[in-house]
Amino acid sequence: MRVSGKNESMSRQPPTRAALGIGLALLAQFLALGQPQNASEDQVKAAYLVNFAKLAEWPRSALPDGSSPLLIGVSGGDNDFLDILRAVVTGKMIGTHALVIRSISSEKDMNSCQMIFFRTSEKRQTQAAIEGLAQAGVLLVGEDESFLRLGGMINLVRDHGSVRFEVNPDALDRSQIHFSSKILTLAKASYGSSGATTSNSPIGAARVVERGVAPEYPEIAQRMNLKGTVQVQAVVKPDGTVREVKILGGHPVLVDAAVRAVMQWKYQPAAKETVEIVKVSFGPQ
Repeated sequence: MRVSGKNESMSRQPPTRAALGIGLALLAQFLALGQPQNASEDQVKAAYLVNFAKLAEWPRSALPDGSSPLLIGVSGGDNDFLDILRAVVTGKMIGTHALVIRSISSEKDMNSCQMIFFRTSEKRQTQAAIEGLAQAGVLLVGEDESFLRLGGMINLVRDHGSVRFEVNPDALDRSQIHFSSKILTLAKASYGSSGATTSNSPIGAARVVERGVAPEYPEIAQRMNLKGTVQVQAVVKPDGTVREVKILGGHPVLVDAAVRAVMQWKYQPAAKETVEIVKVSFGPQ
């Protein structure tokens, strides 16, 4: 996954040094020291949303120079959550941009936002909404276990009594919204610390992956600080779905996670069934 860096071909708006320091400190406190006992889950999620807005490097097309607001849309949010989020953003600015919270329900509303938070209550509408948001520069954040698989970019999850976040690197890359590597290393290891790449198949031409699912980094592998690559053979049907996955090699602790992930992959359609070789790499960042 690409991370923050100098790029002469694209004008971005980086966060200020002060915002970066405050945001990293808050995220580190949440993740390493434990979230405040007197903070509700909704308050913690609201704080995450504000800090994602602070720490993102937005493409200029999404957040141009000037005093236009940075809109955070909430899909499916009740009034209580909206009130909490508005209280958190009160008086806060992202550079010259005021943070504005808006309850959204239509595609037109979504297209005017820089960030959209999908509440679990909107699960049925989430996939259609994500597919309709084809333009770059909209950060999609959710709170459902299937959100990243649907094409979401950042997901807020409960983990041992705390709220953490996980990322979909491919979706973030497509959005042209960038975060520094220091921020991404705070992401929950189950999504952000493992990657998957495909190699050319020895049987026929390699097919293009339309939708890849990142593997879960097993908890026991995290405790062991285990790194490794699993190689599997995927039998892909003409419609692009995976019919069967065979293990060719890899650490026994990692192979099941690799197989489960690749079984959910979707390739581009082809005239006949093909066999693809997939290498899945695991390791803490």
